[in-house]
Amino acid sequence: MTNTTKNSSDHNSGITSKGFASMSHEKVEEIARKGGQSSAEKAGHEGMSARGHKGGEARAQQLGHEGYVELGHKGGEARAQQLGHEGYVELGHKGGEARAQQLGHEGYVELGRKGGAAPHESRGRKSETIVEEEDEEES
Repeated sequence: MTNTTKNSSDHNSGITSKGFASMSHEKVEEIARKGGQSSAEKAGHEGMSARGHKGGEARAQQLGHEGYVELGHKGGEARAQQLGHEGYVELGHKGGEARAQQLGHEGYVELGRKGGAAPHESRGRKSETIVEEEDEEES
């Protein structure tokens, strides 16, 4: 069934709209949604995953590293606005609880040992030995 109508703007020109051009935007969206669902059912989870991966790779090539960094910042800012301070605090607690379950007590002990053994400059502070060396150089 071909749907043929004359657009009011094309009335004098004799041009007729056919197919999707003659349909309302809502009708076109409905047809596209049904087509997408059918395609997803045929492809299955693995097929849709592969499509998503391929699309992600194409987008990564378009944006490059800097573009992805900027995209990540924008996403983080948008999420921060959605959640607010309290939401971020709650999100941090949930993440900490999940990590604690993954690691267990022994894992946390090991993590603490590694953190305590890490150079202080990696945590935003200078280690005592570096401060002492700088003092000696100034003398």
